[in-house]
Amino acid sequence: MKKGLFKFSLLIVGFFLIYISYSAASIWTFGNKVQRVKTDAAIVLGAAVWGDEPSPVFRERINHAIWLYENDYVEKIIFTGGKAQGNQLAESEVARDYAIANNVLTEDIFIETKSKITEENLNYAYDFAIEEDLETFTIVSDPLHMKRAIFMAETIGMDAYSSPSQSSVYKTMNSKIPFLLREVFFYNGYILSLPFR
Repeated sequence: MKKGLFKFSLLIVGFFLIYISYSAASIWTFGNKVQRVKTDAAIVLGAAVWGDEPSPVFRERINHAIWLYENDYVEKIIFTGGKAQGNQLAESEVARDYAIANNVLTEDIFIETKSKITEENLNYAYDFAIEEDLETFTIVSDPLHMKRAIFMAETIGMDAYSSPSQSSVYKTMNSKIPFLLREVFFYNGYILSLPFR
């Protein structure tokens, strides 16, 4: 009896490890998926700001959205991200000011200032986009964030395309592996939570 239980436990552990490995590999490879499709708007997922300046991670996401805008892949940019404790400005407000300083027209920028997490980034941006009659979206974030972001966007009904930043500051394995492990955890956590939403 104990031997059978031990074998069953090993089977479960083995299955779990295979699933996690597959999940990690799919997140890693999805980060290379770049869809050059003209859409109504880029949705830039929020990240930390340092005072009135975007953090290096956020800056590269913003720069990528500006590149898409300048090369006519998107007509508008929606910056997301609320105000962290102790900050004067919301992440999206800092991103807007940075984009305007880099020649993006004010009238082509929209912001939402309430979100704290990726799912809220997308939900609040989508609510706003519907009001503005925007229908197609290019999602901008770091490569390892893209699989979860696109899955969330599609789950809430967006016609969304993947465009990871090509200049992510996560360049070394020492920076990529913790990010990957975090994404494996949150991606699978989101999947498991879907039946309860």
